[in-house]
Amino acid sequence: MTETQAKEASITKKVWQLADIMAGAGVGFTDYLTQLTYLLFLKMDRERVEFFLEASAVPDGYRWEDLLKETGEDLLDQYEQTLDVLSRQHGPVGTIFTKAANRIESPVYLEKLISFIDQQQWLLMDDDVKGALYESILQKNGQDKKSGAGQYFTPRPLVDAIVDVVNPKIGETVTDPACGTGGFLLSAFAHMKDQSLDEKLQRFLRNDALHGYDITPLVVTMGSMNMYLHGVGMHRSPIKCEDSLLKEPQDLARVVLANPPFGARPSGSVEINRPDFIIETKNNQLNFVQHIMALLERGGRAGVVLPDNVLFEREGAAIREQLLKNFNLHTILRLPTGIFYAQGVQTNVLFFTKGEQTKDVWYYDYRTDVKHTLVSNPLTRKHLDDFVACYCSDDMTKRKETYDKDSNPNGRWRKYPVEELLKRDQVNLDITWMTEAKSEEECLTMDEVFERMAERVKIIQDAFDKLQKELRHEL
Repeated sequence: MTETQAKEASITKKVWQLADIMAGAGVGFTDYLTQLTYLLFLKMDRERVEFFLEASAVPDGYRWEDLLKETGEDLLDQYEQTLDVLSRQHGPVGTIFTKAANRIESPVYLEKLISFIDQQQWLLMDDDVKGALYESILQKNGQDKKSGAGQYFTPRPLVDAIVDVVNPKIGETVTDPACGTGGFLLSAFAHMKDQSLDEKLQRFLRNDALHGYDITPLVVTMGSMNMYLHGVGMHRSPIKCEDSLLKEPQDLARVVLANPPFGARPSGSVEINRPDFIIETKNNQLNFVQHIMALLERGGRAGVVLPDNVLFEREGAAIREQLLKNFNLHTILRLPTGIFYAQGVQTNVLFFTKGEQTKDVWYYDYRTDVKHTLVSNPLTRKHLDDFVACYCSDDMTKRKETYDKDSNPNGRWRKYPVEELLKRDQVNLDITWMTEAKSEEECLTMDEVFERMAERVKIIQDAFDKLQKELRHEL
């Protein structure tokens, strides 16, 4: 373990320990994470003033040093006033403190958290270390079923594979209209940051290239801080608390990467009335597909995670037809269950380019006979290496099917001509050609089935007899 890794591990351990302490005081993990975010920003702002002689981004009287002066109930009052004032600021401060509120009622626990943050020099810590630490916290929060945060979390191996094939180039704009905690944006940033040493391009990348939107204030706070800790958006938060679907996009994007929320729009949401949409629908996913189609500039490309229903639902037929006729819907990656924290969800990734007609749609079936679980067999980036290789992002003309009707009918990589797809009922793109391999149980004869049943009955009976003997002995 390197010194950097050891430092990251040490700080991470302290973060978890504090989380357990806070939980004992009734502070849930999501609330703990939010308060950690607020205080971390204040401490780093103080360090910018102290180490680099920069002007504070925080109004006088509501800075880190003002918190350190107070204890007990006075500390709680000062902290709550600070959150209120900062939530009404402009720029990255106002974004990070969107609808900020204190969730730590005991001054003792607030002092513990402030003390922990004050002991570290966060600003001088490498961006990759800070970023990795914070992302690990976000991931843990995404795994917490009680918090409901899993809906905002896309597995990083999938994110990275999508970014690898879409291949954003430094100087291009990247937008995520449902960005959650910023996973796609940060993966795109990491993908682009080493492509050029040009100072102008680097400045554009950190300050102007990335754009994210999310409707949930808490998530915007986490996402903005995630970007900030990675050294992105120091003067302008790349993430806005905004409902992407309500209005036509003002600024078009060269690249769109997204995993829009599944299910219906949140209760109380404003109804969508978009003249640029192909159809009117209450289907959230179909609305996001239409929005992304409008958001892309001509020649722009997208990689979007979508549930199966987008491929076959009747009301989406006109959208699918437009994707085939006015866009180049060149690739569909079919994903297995067991990779998202929302169990049982069947999804695909649609890759398309605006302003070109589709000739062939290439399908990669990573669903048939693929079993993943979040614990025992989680998805890793290596699991998607074959898909990335087949994709041929540098030159798609070099693509070659692995499917062959005679020699390899279960090849995972297969193309369908657009003429064939347009003729399908309701332009149904929900296609499967591979056959599931029979399980061991399915291959058994009836005699073998009865033999196994008898064996299992005997095992149960033996265990029951043993338990009875032990109970008699105790009596």
